[in-house]
Amino acid sequence: MMSGMNPRLHPPKPNQPEPAMVSTAAKSLLARTLAGLLPALLLSACAVMKPPLAQPGQTEADMLATMGTPTGRYALEGGVQRVEYAKGPYGRVTWMVDLDASGRVVAVQQALTRENFAKVRHGMSRDEVLRLLGRPADKAGEYMDRQTWSWRFETYDCEWVRITFIAEGRVRGGASYLPDPRCDADN
Repeated sequence: MMSGMNPRLHPPKPNQPEPAMVSTAAKSLLARTLAGLLPALLLSACAVMKPPLAQPGQTEADMLATMGTPTGRYALEGGVQRVEYAKGPYGRVTWMVDLDASGRVVAVQQALTRENFAKVRHGMSRDEVLRLLGRPADKAGEYMDRQTWSWRFETYDCEWVRITFIAEGRVRGGASYLPDPRCDADN
């Protein structure tokens, strides 16, 4: 058969297979199958990209080898240290690893959660907030010697959490959820 000829107008010669034609239904099935696989492929890619985390029982040296250099350290009661791994400034995750007095990992948690934001109370000190949430994504000075810290967190809504401190370094009110200025307000 000559190249460029329409197979419907020029049937194949005897003993020659008919050219393969894909039906509209087959194309539709293929498109639906691929569309169904895409979310699974994306989720598996995210699982592969998730950073390795320290595990309870590991030594501090093992934690450092697994997670790298921390972004902060905070002393807790009883000789416990909280080690911060902030994924910022625009990151939505801050891992907190608690080490007991002997330097072993006892807990690993994501600090930027609605449950932790709800623990912020009027009168808390800046140090208490840092031990709970880790470093903020943004710090803004305001009038009357106030300062507002902001954290982004994992949410489907376009919001971030803001906490205002009065001049004495104490929380005024609690945590507030506001629209994230990085989001496009027109959408």
